[in-house]
Amino acid sequence: MIELQDVAKSYRTRHGVRPIIKPTNLVFYRGANTAVLGLNGAGKSTLLRLIGGVERPDSGRVIRSVKVSSPLGVTSAFSGHLTAAENLRFVSRIYGLDYEEMTGFVRDFTELGPYFDEPIKTYSSGMRSRLMFGLSMAIDYEVYLIDEGLSTGDAAFRHKAQEAFARRKSRADLIMTSHSMSTIRDFCNTAVVIDEGVVVPFQDLDAAEEYYMEILARRQAR
Repeated sequence: MIELQDVAKSYRTRHGVRPIIKPTNLVFYRGANTAVLGLNGAGKSTLLRLIGGVERPDSGRVIRSVKVSSPLGVTSAFSGHLTAAENLRFVSRIYGLDYEEMTGFVRDFTELGPYFDEPIKTYSSGMRSRLMFGLSMAIDYEVYLIDEGLSTGDAAFRHKAQEAFARRKSRADLIMTSHSMSTIRDFCNTAVVIDEGVVVPFQDLDAAEEYYMEILARRQAR
């Protein structure tokens, strides 16, 4: 279970402080795969970073009783001066995993070829995302956070990534963002919609999509 207790987050901009996530109380239960919907800039990625512990809330707290991944699609955790193999050595120590086994899996899954042994600072953004995705698949998380991560790479790799998550669904939960409602419907059975900082939960995807479309229509009418 993941619980948000009075969690709020704001950012300073040149126009002043902008609240992204207003005080929120929310529980993500095991067995639910949750879509995070909202307009561009609504705070979807921020919510995932808060859930994953990548960012701290301004107030409130996030309680995790499960092993949660960092948001897939966010690659800032890697050291750019090290190779993929060297980065994985540190990760394997942190999680107490076998380095050779982890590296073999990630090397095969990411299909980076000789770039696997080059510094990550030489990678394209897509290559970095592949590496983050492969690393997350090598660790047995109970909840995976996906920030557009299933849109990584070419069509063949996207298909490979989606198949990997389809296999994980039997033992792990997903909290994900995506601009593709078909992808959302393939993987999710519940949703939250972020509307001007307010996180609104839905148990029904149809109702969540209808509310999201209302927000989009409101924006277009301005």
